[in-house]
Amino acid sequence: MVSKSLLEKLMIGGVAVAFFVFAFSFFVLLPNAGQGGASGAVASPGVSAAPASTQDNSFLPKGVPRVYGVELGVSYDGVSASDPKAADAIIRKLGALDNSIVLDSGQMERYKKVASQISCEYCCDVDAIIFADGSAACGCAHSFAMRGLAKYIIKNHPADFSDDEILEELSKWKVLFFPSQSSAKAARLEAKGIEGTYINVASNKYRGE
Repeated sequence: MVSKSLLEKLMIGGVAVAFFVFAFSFFVLLPNAGQGGASGAVASPGVSAAPASTQDNSFLPKGVPRVYGVELGVSYDGVSASDPKAADAIIRKLGALDNSIVLDSGQMERYKKVASQISCEYCCDVDAIIFADGSAACGCAHSFAMRGLAKYIIKNHPADFSDDEILEELSKWKVLFFPSQSSAKAARLEAKGIEGTYINVASNKYRGE
């Protein structure tokens, strides 16, 4: 017969184990949820992995972005699932701009017009990377990077890029963040007679296609 004191110890031990499992799940597993692409495969906190056989690398942007690429020290070639550290460094660099750049009222209106046209639907179930008032709508690393880049261009090179050209730049980086999903969407659009441009593939224009 199990003594009362032993039973109490077993019950206390069981509660402690259950609490540990809950704490581990909450603080370790939860922060990583939703960081991958639609497949859930994660090569790094920022780039969705994809088997080479399912990914059309010819679709991905290459080289150094005009104007801001040299200034920020970033290259499209630096974002790849084959080099997670380099990819994360670029994503964090662009993402840091989201918090450090302050826009005036006129710049904010332009920012809202551009950033409201693109989302990170593979991570966040929201309409765009920003809310209508311009505040952040998605907390994933990709959204921080896209918002940061949009702010940087609007703040520092307002005449060098049109609104569509800024959206295209955001779209290029989104394609790099989600190469397999983007290549597959481009193929679906072209099968319907829709040109597979970066904006058509990555912006909200044909979201859900």
